[in-house]
Amino acid sequence: MSVNLKDKLGKGISPQQFMEGMQHNQEAFQSGYDSFKWVNEDDRLFFEGLQKKRDDFRVLILAADWCGDVIRNVPVIFRALETAEIRTEILILEEHQDVMDHFLTMGGRAVPIVIVADAEGHVLGHWGPRPADVQELMTRFKQENPDREAADYEEKIAVVRKEMAVKYEEGAGVNGKVVSELRALLSKF
Repeated sequence: MSVNLKDKLGKGISPQQFMEGMQHNQEAFQSGYDSFKWVNEDDRLFFEGLQKKRDDFRVLILAADWCGDVIRNVPVIFRALETAEIRTEILILEEHQDVMDHFLTMGGRAVPIVIVADAEGHVLGHWGPRPADVQELMTRFKQENPDREAADYEEKIAVVRKEMAVKYEEGAGVNGKVVSELRALLSKF
């Protein structure tokens, strides 16, 4: 997929504007942001050195403040990208459906989506909406429960969401998982 988002560069809001303007989940988001700690020293050093290696990265993050995955993942993403001094903008999902349509997850709209582009807007890659091991649970659920209108769909998705919450905290937790996957993405370029 060859996507160019040059026309979207400069059209988003800053991470600070996103945090200050949140209408939902602001306290939980801020808590995740404030409590961020590097799990792995090598990851911290990678992000600290990234600006020296590649100063043309631009990151657009599709997000919505009502989304639990945004609340868990984006504070970590903000901290890593701040350390790397990468220009980062938030595109509010509801205002940028045209961009979202390039980055569907299993045919649906799921956020956050972290889009890495160069200074000319050429998309180099993307990440999201959640760490791979957490996403596996949702992928399996959707494959086993394709009918959203089924009588027990809401009950079953509530169970998988609880399983996802547990999975987020396993191992290195959300900080370690998201940072590791973001590092792997940025290492490709």
